[in-house]
Amino acid sequence: MSSEIHSSTSSQNYKRQDFQSDQMVRWCPGCGDYSILAQLQRVMPEICAEQSIPKEKVVFISGIGCSSRFPYYMNTFGFHTIHGRAPTFATGLAVARPDLHIWVITGDGDALSIGGNHFIHTMRRNINLKVLLFNNRIYGLTKGQYSPTSEKGKKTKSSPMGSIEEPINPLYLALSSGATFAARSIATDSKHLQSVLKRTAVHRGTAIVEIFQNCNVFNDGAFDHFADKENIAEHTLYLEHNKPVLFGKNKDKTLLIRPGDNGLGPIAVSVNDVPEQDLIIFKEDDEPNYFARFLAQLDGHNYPMPLGIYKSVRKPCYEDLLDEQVAIAKTQHGRGEFFKYLEQGDTWEVQ
Repeated sequence: MSSEIHSSTSSQNYKRQDFQSDQMVRWCPGCGDYSILAQLQRVMPEICAEQSIPKEKVVFISGIGCSSRFPYYMNTFGFHTIHGRAPTFATGLAVARPDLHIWVITGDGDALSIGGNHFIHTMRRNINLKVLLFNNRIYGLTKGQYSPTSEKGKKTKSSPMGSIEEPINPLYLALSSGATFAARSIATDSKHLQSVLKRTAVHRGTAIVEIFQNCNVFNDGAFDHFADKENIAEHTLYLEHNKPVLFGKNKDKTLLIRPGDNGLGPIAVSVNDVPEQDLIIFKEDDEPNYFARFLAQLDGHNYPMPLGIYKSVRKPCYEDLLDEQVAIAKTQHGRGEFFKYLEQGDTWEVQ
């Protein structure tokens, strides 16, 4: 538990301060983590009210990294676990206590390096978890080594001549691994982040949100090419379900997919040059989400950076399917006795 939990009388009456712990928030001045924390604390009262969730049923679980201090700062139950294993702890808790509202807080290094295998299997199992992946494309806590999401050629303390590796794309990996809800937002856009967090909270199944977050000490300006004040209007594409794919300050541009020298690829064109019936309509519930995976690969350099809900579909949760198997086993074989099963079969005694 991060700190003593002072429960309100009803989940309808929570305020932002009810989710603020008594711990001093310790991140570098100007860190994007402050914004993510603030936006989540702002929306938690609404989330709890809409779903009738008492605060004592909310849990935050983290691994290791700057983002993983998060459970200390939320006045809820929580675990600060080990590097890369937050999804594992969360999986066990979700299976044992399906009544809990569980959030996993992780970073690009924590989730995608030592935790990469756990990340993939969490996505494909569709466990009822909300995963917030803070992506600053650097190892911040250990002082500036390149991370799994650092761009190729990135010069850091651990890659003085430039990284020779291709970066992992977290959202593309999540979509390819079968996540039933996948979204992307950015710490500097508070309203958008709040709306994405509220959508994340109501999804039943694994919900992953990649949040771009600037590390102004070790990787300052990593997202300026699309996210600074001068660029964001022209270089971001806000996804809306059942709406045309439009971007630009005046929503006067769109993307089309056309054959090129390297196969099918995107081209950015003026909306005025495209018949209305040829505009691409984005659908977050489209399966098998080929277009969402295509959009997840845009980098905000030559094409706009898509932000919003990439995918939202309903499928059975891992816990529900597991409970069904347990119920069938009990019906067919009875409840069983633990020590009876423990002692049967091959046994040996060490002298």
